[in-house]
Amino acid sequence: MKVMSVNCGSSSLKFSLFEMNDESLIASGVFERIGLNDSFYTVKYNGEKIKEEIELPDHKKAVEVLLDRLISIGIINDLNEIEGVGHRLAHGSTKYKESVVITDEVIEDLRSLTELAPLHIPANILGIEAVKAVLPNVPMVGVFDTTFHTTMDPVSYLYPVPYEWYQKYNIRKFGFHGTSFRYICKEIPRLLGKENYKAIICHLGSGGSICAVKDGKSVDTTMGFAPVCGIMMGTRSGDIDPLIIPYVMEKEDKEVEDVVSDLNKKSGFLGLSGVSSDFRDIYKGVLEGNERCKLAFDKYVRTVTNYIGSYYVELGGVDAIIFTAGLGENASAARLAIMEKLTCLGVKIDLEKNQVCGEEVKISTDDSSVSCYVVPTNEELMIALDTVSLM
Repeated sequence: MKVMSVNCGSSSLKFSLFEMNDESLIASGVFERIGLNDSFYTVKYNGEKIKEEIELPDHKKAVEVLLDRLISIGIINDLNEIEGVGHRLAHGSTKYKESVVITDEVIEDLRSLTELAPLHIPANILGIEAVKAVLPNVPMVGVFDTTFHTTMDPVSYLYPVPYEWYQKYNIRKFGFHGTSFRYICKEIPRLLGKENYKAIICHLGSGGSICAVKDGKSVDTTMGFAPVCGIMMGTRSGDIDPLIIPYVMEKEDKEVEDVVSDLNKKSGFLGLSGVSSDFRDIYKGVLEGNERCKLAFDKYVRTVTNYIGSYYVELGGVDAIIFTAGLGENASAARLAIMEKLTCLGVKIDLEKNQVCGEEVKISTDDSSVSCYVVPTNEELMIALDTVSLM
């Protein structure tokens, strides 16, 4: 059985095609600059990378080109081989507590939730409609980033603001990166050899969040009502004093949307360093003696370790700390700096194993009081697994 996972942005479409009999990846790729000039796609298949510049006026055209190339390259022989499509959806609010088969009602619900994720949900809908137009008889499943965190209790998800804001406007913590956290939770019992556990999962990438987990369920997480809060990120600020916003608006004569855009797109690594939003560039600057890069590095480590410490207390100790996503899987220097701050919790680092990047590895010593692992995430496979389950 072949199933495709789709993740649509406003001008992009990422896909992965799986053979679900053995959960193997057949092909993957991305269509970029959809609706813009100089659009192109990249497909990875059988160890090769195929890239072509092609006009992509909209997402429907991108899906048409994608399916055509799957056949012309020889990845599949017929469109009927694709038996299901799973879509990554940014927000399910409190209505959706698990993945669902996509119906017209679900699409209308998504439209009503647009104000909760105005950059993501319209793109998600475009992806659904594009696939539906080209593969009208193939079942589609929606997998929400927020559903994993619906197990949080009110102490975790409510803010200490007027309660009426929650009653009237659903002002609360939603949390994100849930599909990644679910995948890691699927792997933890195998790593620890037990089903009951307490863990802190660090999904560290250009965007990032941390989740406190007990027995596979979200207890608390760093992202909140929106993805800008929590730890410092590539271009997002993470937690700040909210009164900074009206202060900067007055000083810079900006509208609230402008300041929020600055917090989302000009802050984090980029804002502090003035160099880049990419951790690799930041660490290169650290090695070269760039003081602002060092400031950004140190601030990042502190925001991550502060939350790990907080969740360690909230959970009453933990069995495991897991690093995942692009930075978490590949930035050994960041992991080392974070783990060195956690020696007060009994964490002991295996320096040699911590140098391993991009693959599953235990990076703590056998006598460490907390087991620390790198576990590559696979959100696309998680989406495909949900799709098969609901089909």
